[in-house]
Amino acid sequence: MRKLTYFVASTIDGFIATPERDDPTGHSAGFFLMEGDHFPGMFADYPDLLPTVAQEMFGVAGPNRAFDTVVEGRVSYEGGLKAGITNAYTHLRHIVFSTTLTSPDATVEVVGTDPAAKIRELKAEDGLGIWLVGGGTLAYSLRDEIDELIVKLHPSALGSGAPMFDGPFSPQAFTLVDLVRYESGVVILKYAKR
Repeated sequence: MRKLTYFVASTIDGFIATPERDDPTGHSAGFFLMEGDHFPGMFADYPDLLPTVAQEMFGVAGPNRAFDTVVEGRVSYEGGLKAGITNAYTHLRHIVFSTTLTSPDATVEVVGTDPAAKIRELKAEDGLGIWLVGGGTLAYSLRDEIDELIVKLHPSALGSGAPMFDGPFSPQAFTLVDLVRYESGVVILKYAKR
């Protein structure tokens, strides 16, 4: 059975985007470090996370290693649309969960039904892992389906913003199974669902 992995960048105070839901990688303050020793290390292990164009630029294009499917919510997907990108991950099956969006790209599947039911269906299929890229609202709705949580923790704090899990108070425990520390200050924390 395939696994659902929520692999997400976060600040030390648990935010994955600005309060306006903008992507902090493009923010002028640089909340997420886009340079440093964490880049080659992380993408050596997870080249599938790079947008297809970046894979080609960094010379890591090739067969998918960890993931063959990426899923995200409407707000996360619209961040790419604002930049004129309809599908950053053409090397992956790309699914967007939304009840209001229609896909501007034939290679992106928009699903308007229950996300958890669709994830269970995907898990039953043959293939590599399923990568949940964001956002926090979708991640919260899929918490029971998340098998693995990988947090790329950046040495910055926003004070407020879009949380990693955006929903009502409902504690859930994970077990830390791996930790990789980089000179850049970025730490990769890998958790398994308890």
